[in-house]
Amino acid sequence: MPRAALLVSTALLAALMPLSAARAADDPSPTPVDRFEGEVPFAAQPADGIFTWGGDSDDPPQLRFADRADAPEGAKVLAGTYDISGYGGFTHDFAATEPAHDWSAHQGIRFWWDGQDNGKKTAFEIKDGGADGEASELWTTSFTDDFTGWKQIEIPFTDFVYRTDYQPVGGIDHVLGLTRMWGYAVTLPVGVQGRFAMDDVELYGKADQSLRASVTTDAAVYPVREGGTASVKVTVATTGSAPLDEPVTVSYATTGGTAEAGKDYRALSGTLTFPAGTASGTTRTVKVPTLKDRSAESAETIPLQLTVTGAKAPAETPQVVIDAHGLPYLNSKLPVQKRVADLLSRMSPEEKAGQMTQAERGAVGTGGDVTAYDLGSLLSGGGSTPTPNTAAAWAQMIDSFQLRAQATRFQIPLIYGVDAVHGHNNLAGATIMPHNIGIGATRDPRLAEQAGAVTASEVRATGVPWDFAPCLCVTRDERWGRSYESFGEDPALVKSMETVIQGLQGRADGRDLKDNDKVLATAKHFVGDGGTAYGSSTTGSYTIDQGVTTVTRQQLEAIHLAPYQTAVDRGIGTVMPSYSSLDIVGDGQGPVKMHARADMINGVLKDRMGFKGFVISDWNAIDQLPGDYASHVSTSVNAGVDMMMVPYSYQDFTATLIDQVKAGKVGERRIDDAVSRILTQKFELGLFEHPYADTSNAARIGSTAHRAVARQAAAESQVLLKNSGSVLPLKKSQKVYVAGSNADDLGNQTGGWTLTWQGQSGTHTTGTTILQGMRNAGGDVTYSKDASAPTGGYDVGVVVVGETPYAEGVGDVGNGNDLALSAADQAAVDKVCAAMKCAVLIVSGRPQLIGDRLGEIDALVASWLPGTEGDGVADVLYGRKAFTGRLPVTWPKSEAQLPINVGDASYDPQYPYGWGLTTLTKAPQGGTATLKALGAAARAAERGGADLTGRDLVTRARLLVQAKVGQSVTAAVSKPFADADHLLLTGRYAAAVEKLTEAYRAA
Repeated sequence: MPRAALLVSTALLAALMPLSAARAADDPSPTPVDRFEGEVPFAAQPADGIFTWGGDSDDPPQLRFADRADAPEGAKVLAGTYDISGYGGFTHDFAATEPAHDWSAHQGIRFWWDGQDNGKKTAFEIKDGGADGEASELWTTSFTDDFTGWKQIEIPFTDFVYRTDYQPVGGIDHVLGLTRMWGYAVTLPVGVQGRFAMDDVELYGKADQSLRASVTTDAAVYPVREGGTASVKVTVATTGSAPLDEPVTVSYATTGGTAEAGKDYRALSGTLTFPAGTASGTTRTVKVPTLKDRSAESAETIPLQLTVTGAKAPAETPQVVIDAHGLPYLNSKLPVQKRVADLLSRMSPEEKAGQMTQAERGAVGTGGDVTAYDLGSLLSGGGSTPTPNTAAAWAQMIDSFQLRAQATRFQIPLIYGVDAVHGHNNLAGATIMPHNIGIGATRDPRLAEQAGAVTASEVRATGVPWDFAPCLCVTRDERWGRSYESFGEDPALVKSMETVIQGLQGRADGRDLKDNDKVLATAKHFVGDGGTAYGSSTTGSYTIDQGVTTVTRQQLEAIHLAPYQTAVDRGIGTVMPSYSSLDIVGDGQGPVKMHARADMINGVLKDRMGFKGFVISDWNAIDQLPGDYASHVSTSVNAGVDMMMVPYSYQDFTATLIDQVKAGKVGERRIDDAVSRILTQKFELGLFEHPYADTSNAARIGSTAHRAVARQAAAESQVLLKNSGSVLPLKKSQKVYVAGSNADDLGNQTGGWTLTWQGQSGTHTTGTTILQGMRNAGGDVTYSKDASAPTGGYDVGVVVVGETPYAEGVGDVGNGNDLALSAADQAAVDKVCAAMKCAVLIVSGRPQLIGDRLGEIDALVASWLPGTEGDGVADVLYGRKAFTGRLPVTWPKSEAQLPINVGDASYDPQYPYGWGLTTLTKAPQGGTATLKALGAAARAAERGGADLTGRDLVTRARLLVQAKVGQSVTAAVSKPFADADHLLLTGRYAAAVEKLTEAYRAA
């Protein structure tokens, strides 16, 4: 029906309406948002435009502006088709270069929808506040397509709720302000093929004060010691901060809850009045006095019911909580074991299930479900941050969640976890260390511990007591997208770097965990995640991540399990199983997901190794187990997983776990074991005494002292693979031509797991690029990213190339990635190295195939992912420090060689494991006679337990061998050379020199 006809009929109806309905005549005229006549193009930010999106490449809908004779307004409508398996929809973002829109004068938003009567819900969300349409706060509602033909859908702004499953910038203020609106989005139904048409989006009606004014309290929970008085601040505010047009009254009364009036508190009631003209933001205080009764008790609640007239009431009823007191578990002088036993004996099945549950911060909104479900833990997934992303905002956010836990019966504090895998990498401005692959290249256990200590200090200063690190995977195939999370391919190297655990946790007995610069650490991913076979993954388009590790029992013990015994001996607090499956040859089980392997988690980790901490699942990992959800829960818990990371399905998990216990599928003894382990770590961390953030170390985040550690780690991680003609170190007097995609890109040099899960190119945090570091070092530097600037007149070129960021299976080779340099990087190398002497730095999470260009490259450096401190890379380039790094993984000649690792029977790489030239130090003179003398001295050092001397002797032998080998790295040289580095790490110094002598003779 044409809109003109509708307007006529509407006018006729208005004449027949009773006088009470005539107020609509006072409403402002509708304000158009979209007419779909082509005035808004198909375009994305920063332009004003309509664009589609979806979970997979085929999920975005197909859109067009269609001519329709029955268009409710104008001649065209927005029409489309869809067939969505994941999620998909479309968005209209207003121009980011123009001011946001003010919708606060209106009652709501409406549009015409061409119904298909499919019974499906369509989500409609609006974008409030923030920097632009893609950095705003999302508020959502939905309508059901249960009609045919055109229907006008009217949605009052009061129907929109804060979206808790996803916020692009982590949420802003959780207030629908309506004064800075950036557009809307439509999420279409999943699992059906469909079509739709939409027309005439507009704002309608007049916002009365009850929509524009709101009453809030300064908190949802008010803990108070028995006998103390709680102060509840009640504030009235208006959209746009205008004074009140009409009075607002707030009646209050203490009623309900678990506390008893007259015994635990004095009953209270009354009314607060905010007269017309009251300024927005005005606050009144209600004081709630509690009484002492001298008996030991759990926490008791006193809800303060608020009845509001003239404004929106608070979303929640504030609760005063009389703190638990006098119970043994609260006595910090008692041994932890006794405190745990006392608390456990008091808990209900529901409370125990809650302690075994971990939810994502975005799923619990402002945190009411922390109380409702007695949740034991929250986490931030990669990139899940508060807004603004500052240390203070992190602490405030986590404290707000801890406050919710104080409203539970026993006030068991939350334990909040993050993936701080190379520094506090979710926090803008934090110190970002090299990824583990670079730390492994340093061969410096003391530095690994220092890096862990810096990370722990910065993480704990934001209120986070738990770090999902370190990764103790032994990477055996560099096609794996997680290979940079590993210290290396040799379990002996991984074990040597586990000093990071002491950096994170402190002493092995746990006595330091309560300190404000230590965090609970996590050994992951148990067990064999680095050994998955290429092509074995069943997760989406991944090729190797989350695949199957097929090993003999001996290989499992020697390669993959060995680092975990070291971690247990070092007092690791938590362990995370792997997504991958384990197939032990000959055991008859075939591939079994690690989250289901009771023989490994209960049998090996807990019983044989003596692990006393708790096991935390990976993100939604139980969903990958076979069977229905009930079996997912029972299988994983019975296998020994103590806490389940179920980011958005925590309600289902807790309910299912309780049902499985009632049904006898999970024993109460297993539940008590899991909860005891979790509570033990919470007591060790001192969370019962100090649940809130201690921010006294916040000033050290990103400090000069912390960055100095990261700078040293970046310098020591650089591996000099080739240095013909002593091109490196550079001299400050030289004119240097710098090129390449990674020379001046902080995001590329920090890699994945930096601010977001996948990381991103560009400048996204505080740090120094390699180019900036070279300039800071005093170099005479000219930069041309693509080497398009003239190349004449330079003494040397430095070309910095490599990978762009990725994480996990997204980075698997074969999943849109390979090990070759990009065409642009290859062109830059070719041009610069043809014009002058050149050094090529490869910034990457794994080796890149460079053999076809080695002849034209004078110096080659494996820079790995050095983190935020490019000054450290410049330190070795300009000779402020020597190159000392050694390959933590084998550098292959071709992808066909993969997997290739130290100890392989057939071993002919480009560069062997352990290879690393040095500068500023001359190789020892002499040949086999010198090696023989070094071997004898190494034997004596080994017998005498002189490890420092033994390592120094092997290093001298290695330098001598490398000097003779040069670039003639044959298979006969590589195998004993790599074996020598493994022997060095295991303390067999004399045998290492013997292997190096074998490599020398083969050169």
